[in-house]
Amino acid sequence: MHDDPAPRPARLRRWALGAALLAGLAAVPALAAPAQAAIGGSFADELDGFDTTRWYKADGYSNGGMFDAGWRADHVWHSGGVMGINLDDAGCPDACSGRRYASGEYRTTDLYSYGRFEVRMRAAGGGAGTVTSFFTYTGPSDGQPWDEIDVEILGKNTWQMQTNYFTDGVGGHESVIDLGFDAAAGFHDYAIEWWDGGTINWFVDGRLVHQEDGSRGPLPTHPQRIMMNLWPGTGVDGWLGPFSYSGQRTATYDWVRYSRY
Repeated sequence: MHDDPAPRPARLRRWALGAALLAGLAAVPALAAPAQAAIGGSFADELDGFDTTRWYKADGYSNGGMFDAGWRADHVWHSGGVMGINLDDAGCPDACSGRRYASGEYRTTDLYSYGRFEVRMRAAGGGAGTVTSFFTYTGPSDGQPWDEIDVEILGKNTWQMQTNYFTDGVGGHESVIDLGFDAAAGFHDYAIEWWDGGTINWFVDGRLVHQEDGSRGPLPTHPQRIMMNLWPGTGVDGWLGPFSYSGQRTATYDWVRYSRY
């Protein structure tokens, strides 16, 4: 980890990714303004079923231009004590902006502040071009600045995890962590610990693997939703690798926990 400015091509790529994400997320139908959305307390959800008091399934729209999938509620499922998100070529209604593929996104109805965010998940395999995620997010759809904290498994190398954060729309804080296992081969525990005192810690199977202390840019401060999604990229081959559809891909989630600090 270092504080040197990124080379110009990397800065441009990060700006383009950020602009695409912001444009897409800004278009998401507003769920509730911060004054109306509850600031949630600690919980543990085994994901045995769809709890509509806590979760929302994205349906009938898409995120920014780098996402080559539209969100369909029927692509998030619960069975056998786990939740899955399918990515396939079933297509999506016109509201999904003509994306070639369909997938799912699961997000909390409440916002959550400083604390420990945990998930047990198995990433989608199948090759390059995809992102399996567990992250926190708030932005224009909540009437707030864009803040975000990420755990991402890229299909091009599921032996690694990428961390990142955005503060008021500024990202470019990526770090790549070698996991020592294939995240698509089985379930593992991933955690984000977000402290009011000015640090974000990332854990894998209880082991601290990365920390941000604000030295690379201010850390997020706004309450955020807990989110999970699976998506194929378009126009971002330099980051994700080229996506080639060869059949359904699935990310699976066993449980989600949040401990408020």
